[in-house]
Amino acid sequence: MLLWMAVLLFVPCVGKTAWLYLQAWPNPVFEGDALTLQCQGWKNTPLSQVKFYRDGKFLHFSKENQTLSMGAATVQSRGQYSCTGQVMYIPQIFTPTSETTMVQVQELFPPPVLSAAPSPEPREGSLVTLRCQTKLHPLRSALRLLFSFYKDSHTLQDRGPHPELCIPGVKEGDSGLYWCEVATEGGQVQKQSPQLEVRVQAPVSRPVLTLHHGPTDPAVGDMVQLLCEAQRGSPPVLYLFYLDEKIVGNHSAPCGGNASLFFPVKSEQDAGNYSCEAENGVSRERSEPKKLSLKGSQALSTPTSSNWLVPWLPASLLGMMVIAAALLVYLRPWRKAGPLPSQIPPPAPGGEQCPLYANVHHQKEKDEGVVYSVVHRTSKRSEGQFYHLCRGEMPAAQ
Repeated sequence: MLLWMAVLLFVPCVGKTAWLYLQAWPNPVFEGDALTLQCQGWKNTPLSQVKFYRDGKFLHFSKENQTLSMGAATVQSRGQYSCTGQVMYIPQIFTPTSETTMVQVQELFPPPVLSAAPSPEPREGSLVTLRCQTKLHPLRSALRLLFSFYKDSHTLQDRGPHPELCIPGVKEGDSGLYWCEVATEGGQVQKQSPQLEVRVQAPVSRPVLTLHHGPTDPAVGDMVQLLCEAQRGSPPVLYLFYLDEKIVGNHSAPCGGNASLFFPVKSEQDAGNYSCEAENGVSRERSEPKKLSLKGSQALSTPTSSNWLVPWLPASLLGMMVIAAALLVYLRPWRKAGPLPSQIPPPAPGGEQCPLYANVHHQKEKDEGVVYSVVHRTSKRSEGQFYHLCRGEMPAAQ
């Protein structure tokens, strides 16, 4: 009797610490390993009504099974585990609790990091290399990892052995969000990288400048709009406006598109050749110049060959007339003295006399008319060469 009383007093004292203990394996535990928990009694004492706990919270119940399979371990599997179970010790049944066992799950490899070389903002047409970088734990370095690459909702490479993906000759359409995934061969452990934004930088096209004003040339006080647009080019785009070679304004287009500059015409100095320039860090292009003319200003329009001759035509004719008159005045004394021998024309056929020189002589104011004189030369076959002067008078002009 005394022996049974001693046993009953002894069992409750050792039940919480010695009758049960919890074992976890493998040890150490890595991500992807099959984690198993076993609740064992003292000297393999049979247990029933076994319960498992993690961090003091109920986890699983089994009437007879003392082993619990946790499946593939993850980082979230870490914690303090314990168990309880009924132990039959005749003539008493009691339920001891094991001590807690700390389970540390080692990281097989860190989450990968995706990078783009030479830059996540490459120029259009260049080669871009995507690298999915991670590293296995030294104790599991013999494992084989597989790499996948994704863009937006599309798969670029699925479970390949290479951690790099090359994209030759990138275009503006290759811009987007990229990420990669690393997995073990069996797929027990899969980890994704953070998203990486790749923005392909396309050069700007040559912008087009448009002048907007009224239906006629603007005047002082009117408003003029300069509209500059590059059809393509990666944003942001900076637009610069020029009057001849002087910058008169600028505007930034963070999302691309066009830019406008409004200004009132203050004076004739606002007229001239306007142009615009588009720049986005990749390239810079300048538009064709556009001429802005003001109403009533002659100097603002570029003359063509036809309208250049019109204002100078009267002056040219007047100058030609002055020159002709001067030549007549200069040559008149020579004509009075008679022609040079080389200028004497040959005789007319048949021996007819040909006039050599004709002169018109104005009489003085008291004379009534004009005196005309004609000089002839006879043929060489005549007996003598002589000049015959015919003199006649004609009535004065009425």
